[in-house]
Amino acid sequence: MKHPRLDGVDPQARSRARRRALQAVYAWQMSNTAITKVIDQFRNEQDMEIADVEYFEDLVRGVHTHLASLDEALAVFLDREIDQVDPIERAVLRIAAYELRHRIDVPYRVIINEAIETTKRFGSEHGHTFVNGVLDHAAADWRTAEAQAPRRS
Repeated sequence: MKHPRLDGVDPQARSRARRRALQAVYAWQMSNTAITKVIDQFRNEQDMEIADVEYFEDLVRGVHTHLASLDEALAVFLDREIDQVDPIERAVLRIAAYELRHRIDVPYRVIINEAIETTKRFGSEHGHTFVNGVLDHAAADWRTAEAQAPRRS
């Protein structure tokens, strides 16, 4: 088993938290169930002991709390209305937008890579290409200094 990095973050547990958050946000989008009920269902029904539960809850609550501002911010980079985006891709974009805008502690490249991988796993065949394009533009705009910084080898 991999050990957490020195900063205390377990990348595998974070990846699992993002996948669970995608499932929870998707379920909430489709059912319009109260977000606290969705979180409780996932906390109790899913195999959450191998995920970063605190991060999962932050993502789901963050998307719910900031939904209007996230959708408005994403709209600039979309070629259609947010409600016309595939539900899986919409959930991925909302989670990644939340992370890009509110979790500055997470490098934008990690956020985009995780969003692409999650979309490849759960989304439509070419959905990851769409997600990548939207998030590349969003990161360049929202995290300009980080996106323009030279890459370390």
